[in-house]
Amino acid sequence: MEKRRLGRTGFLVTPISFGALPMQRCTMEEAGEVLIAALDAGINFFDTARAYTDSEAKIGKYIAGRRSEYFLATKSMARTKAAMTEDIATSLATMKTEYIDIYQLHNVKTEQEWEAVMAPDGALAALKEAKAAGKIRYIGITGHNVDMLIRAVKTGEFSTVQVPFNCVEQRAMTDLFPLARSLDVGMIVMKPLGGGLIDHVDLALRFVLQQEGVVAIPGMDRVEHVTENLAAAQNFRQLNPEETAKLTALAAELGSNFCRRCGYCMPCAAGIDIPQMFIFHLQYTRYGLKTAIPARYQGAKVKASACIECGECEERCPYNLPIRERIKQVAKDLG
Repeated sequence: MEKRRLGRTGFLVTPISFGALPMQRCTMEEAGEVLIAALDAGINFFDTARAYTDSEAKIGKYIAGRRSEYFLATKSMARTKAAMTEDIATSLATMKTEYIDIYQLHNVKTEQEWEAVMAPDGALAALKEAKAAGKIRYIGITGHNVDMLIRAVKTGEFSTVQVPFNCVEQRAMTDLFPLARSLDVGMIVMKPLGGGLIDHVDLALRFVLQQEGVVAIPGMDRVEHVTENLAAAQNFRQLNPEETAKLTALAAELGSNFCRRCGYCMPCAAGIDIPQMFIFHLQYTRYGLKTAIPARYQGAKVKASACIECGECEERCPYNLPIRERIKQVAKDLG
């Protein structure tokens, strides 16, 4: 499998690499199986985050002993220098490593957050100190706000940029990727499968890999995901017109205003599993499971009707989805 140069880091990484967000749904033992399978299959870049509950701990437990075989990236929502310094120390200890290849500012989306991380006592200052001390090798940034990421890349402070890109969300292709290439900034693609809603896996991943220099990090929480995802990169071929048309039709069906199951909306103050509610509703409306889904929904510990409309979920959602409105619709349709 060919490897791609990740911008100015110079790292040669597998074009399909490992997104660890779903690992938090695995038991410790299940996670070990998936991580080891990924390494054994040749994947050499793993991306996780402090916000992914115990994903860092799972990496530390199962593959820290093979540290020379992979590049490691993590990220933090910390906005101050003190908080980021603490998170860097925690990441190093939890993943049992002396250094982290890429440490990223995580999900910077508002002007207020930007000013905070870039301030003299902001998170970027801590990352620079850690880099000077050899604790991290490169600094990156992630987010869903393409305009904010363009602004960040133009500063020259970041060696990598991580952004959603798939057959539905294509703006990065025209506005961000050309700039990143011109400045030799590594491009990491999250949500290449739209959080799992783009079900043509091979086509969706090949669509992403058609972009020169990008590295995709689909989430993996089962061993079969490793094989399925890597197939797109092995003997890679460009999409033909029929395949492109199929993805275009799927993108039109999904629209841009859908839940990617990133989990940032959680925890819900009322105890609702918000992503699961949206999965139920999608299966009920899109796939026509009119009997099975209502029955499964009734087994949920907390139903959509328990929403107290506090709005905390919407404040955390990186896609600014009208979650309260949608939860009401779930309650109306499923009971």
